[in-house]
Amino acid sequence: MFYHAYDGYINHAYPYDELRPLTCDGHDTWGSYSLTLIDALDTLAVMGNHTEFHRVTNLLIDRSASFFDMDINVSVFETNIRVVGGLLSAHLMMRRTGMVVEPGWPCSGPLLHLAETIARKLLPAFDTETGMPFGTVNLRHGVPKGETPVTCTAGVGTFIVEFGSLSRLTGDPVFEKVAMRAIRALWKFRSPIGLLGNHIDVKTGKWTALDSGIGGGVDSYFEYLVKGSFMFNIPELLEMFREYEKQIVSHLKRDDWYMWANMKKGGITLPLFTSLDAYWPGIQSMLGDLDSAMKTIHNFHQVWKQFGSTPEYYNIPKAEVHQGREGYPLRPELIESIVYLYRATQDPYLLKAGVDIVEAIEHIARTSCGYATVKDVRDHRLENRMESFFLAETTKYLYLLFDPENFLHNNGSHGELIHTPNGDCVLEAGGYVYNTEAHPIDLAAVHCCSAQKKQEEETLQNFHDNLNLLELLDIAQDKESRIIGKKLKKKKQASSTDRQERAETGREGNNESEKAPEGKSEERENSVTQPEGPGRSNDRDHQEAASTHLSTEESKNNENTATSPQPDIKLTIVKSQPKTPDKLPPRDAVDLNGADSQTTASSKVTIQINNDVTVENGHQKPSFDLAQQILDLFSSVTTQGKEDEVRQPSVTELYKTLANVSVVYISKPSIMRCPAQPFHSRISVWGEMFADEDIPLE
Repeated sequence: MFYHAYDGYINHAYPYDELRPLTCDGHDTWGSYSLTLIDALDTLAVMGNHTEFHRVTNLLIDRSASFFDMDINVSVFETNIRVVGGLLSAHLMMRRTGMVVEPGWPCSGPLLHLAETIARKLLPAFDTETGMPFGTVNLRHGVPKGETPVTCTAGVGTFIVEFGSLSRLTGDPVFEKVAMRAIRALWKFRSPIGLLGNHIDVKTGKWTALDSGIGGGVDSYFEYLVKGSFMFNIPELLEMFREYEKQIVSHLKRDDWYMWANMKKGGITLPLFTSLDAYWPGIQSMLGDLDSAMKTIHNFHQVWKQFGSTPEYYNIPKAEVHQGREGYPLRPELIESIVYLYRATQDPYLLKAGVDIVEAIEHIARTSCGYATVKDVRDHRLENRMESFFLAETTKYLYLLFDPENFLHNNGSHGELIHTPNGDCVLEAGGYVYNTEAHPIDLAAVHCCSAQKKQEEETLQNFHDNLNLLELLDIAQDKESRIIGKKLKKKKQASSTDRQERAETGREGNNESEKAPEGKSEERENSVTQPEGPGRSNDRDHQEAASTHLSTEESKNNENTATSPQPDIKLTIVKSQPKTPDKLPPRDAVDLNGADSQTTASSKVTIQINNDVTVENGHQKPSFDLAQQILDLFSSVTTQGKEDEVRQPSVTELYKTLANVSVVYISKPSIMRCPAQPFHSRISVWGEMFADEDIPLE
């Protein structure tokens, strides 16, 4: 089945996005970047076709320079789950298939770079006041002018699996930050009874479609709350899901069916089953709710048996297809849940259900060059389209159901230790998590890079320690500024020895320029001392801090000051720290404007050195905003006097906004037992292995 469809695409449709299986040609749908090829790549590895995997991977690498450099509009949601997810999964499978990988793999590699490239092109969509993304971006120009702010709930909340993995693999937290910010926004805008609507205005947070359900338009948001929670150990996400689940059971569930209700009042509005609802039993099984999952999957399978497929909408009371939504585009959700449940229960009924699905697709949808969308499940008329998810998801899940020895089913009983220049990593130890497009992510590999990136932060911090920003701005002499910088970093008040050292430095400078007129020396500066202060609380959202200011003022002791370059900019250095006693240690003032300054007007710009300390995994990690504030300094100077313009979403503004978004989570010291995927009992979300007897049972 897979190869009939795959060969049809390669022979008749490549390099277009999708195959048209009735006319045996291709067409572009989501972005004109050979979507089916990327979406199907990891399926080749799952099925053991390493030769074709190598060929396609090399083809993508050869085209990587201009692969996404196109002036086209693309769906943010679809590009993320299909392209970013597909590239990440294929990147993590390269070594397993026998490809030669670079020494820094899995934390670097050409496919990872491709995934990062396209993900960065999606970032402008997240530059909204609410944090919820627009639905469309242009790959060259960002969010199109006039783009509608209305998007579906799933289009807002389905990013944490891919973007969280990308942040840990690359070391850039921006991806995880935008994903978490969007998730939290949806939580904020839920109704008073705890339900979500189907479409929302990302600018205002106003719901434009009030029907609440678990299926189309919402589905993968709930899925990612569960998967994101144990992928990255974020209890906040699982707690959100549990709260939603309570309201779903209370307002939407009827006799093991899930209907649609008004998000504000809770009354049933549409007594429909949608084909996208079929993912829900898989999520239930992952959380151990097997009884409820089996009852629901039985209902869904009965619909399949009635028509030979699941229509997009099915009227439950009437037991008939909902008019206008009678098609079946070869969706994977039903077989996806069957795979999860079979792994948990080994119930032979589920194997029989899988056989029913295979036989129906072969009988109804097969064409001479692929498999076609079923236009109407009642008479089995076909439509000239084969979506990429048929190769990425449907055939993959069917294959996994009947291949119990596949490496993706590893229950944690074995893994492989690899040696990298940056340390040792245990990979392929099970615990794969599938994104909503069925692209498996190796959690151990993601953790390997995440831990390594934390080590690299120490190197980066050393760079910050020795970074002489004052010298780069031509404000102070090298030796003097370096001494001051160290004291600022260490948050210590200068000792008498330090003051004497700086005084000697100043005298050395005077000796070198003793021929200069008296009072004209530019070698000396007033010293800056900082009072000691404690680090801030671990709770980023409830911190309470005060600031101690070192303001510029005229020296009352006729001390020499340094002269800054034109334009005349008064620089106030501010140190932010928690509340301190009313009486503070004496503070020296630094006037960075020379006495001979000839400008008539000066611009006063404040640079704040952030003294915040985040606590992560028991380690304190200082964070500094100085570099960004330097950029803001020059930005404010160059834009002075300009009128405000209507601002388009941009990555620059997004980074400024994300400075206050936390991705430091409060972890609970427990391991989630997962009957559907036993390996989650023996592998923590960090890739650490545990013996069965060490697992706490609840």
